[in-house]
Amino acid sequence: MLTATIEKIEKGERLDFEDGINLFKCHDLVLLGRIADNIRKKFHPKKIVTYIIDRNINYTNICIAKCYFCAFYREVGSPEAYLLSEENLYSKIEETLKLGGTQILMQGGLHPDLGISFYENMLRGIKSHYKIHIHAFSPPEIIHIARVSRLPIEETIKRLKEAGLGSIPGGGAEILEEDVRKKISPAKCTAEEWFSVMRIAHKIGLKTSATMMFGHVESLENRIRHILKVRDLQDETAGFIAFIPWTYQPENTRLGGEQSSGSDYLKTLAISRILLDNFKNIQASWVTQGPKIAQIALSFGANDMGSTMIEENVVRLAGACYRMRKEDIEFLIKDSGFLPVQRDTFYNKVGNDRCVVPT
Repeated sequence: MLTATIEKIEKGERLDFEDGINLFKCHDLVLLGRIADNIRKKFHPKKIVTYIIDRNINYTNICIAKCYFCAFYREVGSPEAYLLSEENLYSKIEETLKLGGTQILMQGGLHPDLGISFYENMLRGIKSHYKIHIHAFSPPEIIHIARVSRLPIEETIKRLKEAGLGSIPGGGAEILEEDVRKKISPAKCTAEEWFSVMRIAHKIGLKTSATMMFGHVESLENRIRHILKVRDLQDETAGFIAFIPWTYQPENTRLGGEQSSGSDYLKTLAISRILLDNFKNIQASWVTQGPKIAQIALSFGANDMGSTMIEENVVRLAGACYRMRKEDIEFLIKDSGFLPVQRDTFYNKVGNDRCVVPT
């Protein structure tokens, strides 16, 4: 019963799977938003909403996983397949730095011919030329690099860290339930492998984010178990810096289907904030939902607007083509009654912020 769940929330008790079911059965979206917003205030009592200036660099679109939900990948030999040259990569980084960026998010396909040396050389090259944080290589990429290189996962992560890797994005999580993964990404790493990468990364001192892509073939029960599994690992390692739920984009994909509604997104976001009692940061997804829904998300538990996304290719090719500049993000935050603050990867304030909270 929802009443019992709300009583547990008011007492500060940890919620369980049945509580998650009760929350999803609730049809009062405003109530869920208010509960999530109150929890956000406990983590972030000041009226601050953060964002980061970075660029999502997809170093290759060649991928053997061929996920059914993906419109980005290309097969080896395709006329549209590419692998970024060093010159192109450095040009993108230089533009990012000129725009005030502090981070590059690098992700690519599972290229069949690239071993650990390629990635080490790429990381070392970037770090030798530029002072920028590298947030890169989701768990499926790391699993793939380890397999191609015939290395243990831990050694692979350690070598990447030594070469310049600063943190790991939570991509490739989709839904961390095998029945779902077999339907949408059967050639990608398993849920246990995803958690193994994150557990090892946390153990050796690399922070990571966690994501959830929902609104395709999964059930509400799958969503709840995904959230609780991530919460369990956070209990164990405290290595996640943020949780980012976002909706599946169906255009140009083999999986097809319909896009989730704004209300489904806001409900799932709010429930994520309510259940994840050991996560400080929850990120809104303007990239998939657009600026207006993302703005509402700031009253549904989100305390971060994510990246300005100087460049983004994966979601764009699946039909979402929203774009925002730093000024646009700051306007939306201020228009919602918050103070916009630029952050780095680890949620530290960047630069001298001169914004004021609107009255």
